[in-house]
Amino acid sequence: MSATEATYRNFRRASRLVGLGNREELQLITPKREIKVECTIELDTGTIGTYVGFRVQHDDARGPMKGGIRYHPAVDPDEVNALASLMTWKTAVVDLPYGGAKGGVNCDPRQLTGGETQRLTRAFVEGIHDLIGPDRDIPAPDMGTDARIMAWIVDEYAKFHGYSPGVVTGKPIELGGSLGREAATGRGVLLAMENLFAEEGKEVKDFTYAIQGFGNVGSWAARLIAESGGTVVAVSDSRGAIRNPDGLDIAALCEFVARERAVSSYPDADNFPADDLLYLDVDVLIPAALGGVLTRHNAGDVRARYIIEAANHPVTPEADEMLGERGIVILPDIYANAGGVTVSYMEWVQNIQHYRWEEERVNGELRKTMKKAFIDLKESATSHGCDLRTAAFALAISRVARATALRGIG
Repeated sequence: MSATEATYRNFRRASRLVGLGNREELQLITPKREIKVECTIELDTGTIGTYVGFRVQHDDARGPMKGGIRYHPAVDPDEVNALASLMTWKTAVVDLPYGGAKGGVNCDPRQLTGGETQRLTRAFVEGIHDLIGPDRDIPAPDMGTDARIMAWIVDEYAKFHGYSPGVVTGKPIELGGSLGREAATGRGVLLAMENLFAEEGKEVKDFTYAIQGFGNVGSWAARLIAESGGTVVAVSDSRGAIRNPDGLDIAALCEFVARERAVSSYPDADNFPADDLLYLDVDVLIPAALGGVLTRHNAGDVRARYIIEAANHPVTPEADEMLGERGIVILPDIYANAGGVTVSYMEWVQNIQHYRWEEERVNGELRKTMKKAFIDLKESATSHGCDLRTAAFALAISRVARATALRGIG
């Protein structure tokens, strides 16, 4: 099942609960615009490199479209379409005045030099600049991109439209970025878990954790979980995995990875195959890497009691059903990893106001947003008698459908 098919399957299940008709379904699932651009650059070797960039703008009924840009070899129209749709539902779940979009370039950023990456970024912006903007479509960092790349987007966009820092979020602080943005997605994962566990009278410190993926989201989630007293026993990245049943020293590990770029050579832990992290006997499993890692083929081997989706669509619909039948609680991605887009919204607001907020205010607003969204999510689950993923989609679809109906057709 493709990523788009999986997303639409979750959508259709929820749309029936909220009584959406066939015409309304078709209107909400159809992307507003799909963009494909050629990005040809000169490589440092003097040869020519040609890459394909994509931007899918899914829906703008509730406001400007919002979504990341990823640089990865797996970027293709199917993945970008699915992620753009998920952004529509994610922004609606946390009630931000945004729609959804997503973009990316099919490339391996590890094989590009800094100069090549900058030229590729500028070529991509040249191809899409007239279709993005602070009041139209606002990109952000995603897998394989970072604040530096957002700075290049701001600069290239300015060549065509004048200086407009609100064209992207996740920028360096010096160019209008927000304090707290770097940690926002990981912090949102922590806050989402706090809200979930509080329902059972528990706290983050009461559980053990395994985190698949130690990039920005996974590493920040690990750091904040450890600071809250939780025991992170295993983490992995694209090169391997490490574990310590007594708990990893996450602060030391983060310092080590900043130098060495890989968790597998960390000396104070045992190495083991990265795929096995999904099956460890821990309380909480946090997939924070690529999508589709839990499928019908391996879901039966999961031993965790909770799955917190820090990655986008890490659990396929078939695996979702299998895990649910076993009583494993899944906190869906369109809520659990919404911290990044929430603080991106705050960055955008600060750019519009030309006024910077203190980090304490940013984190406080994020906490309130995640709390309110969880209350709405639980109310949706109760009223519809369904699991949290279906409840999240039902909540989001209701909000987008209402905005769409109010705007009419024309």
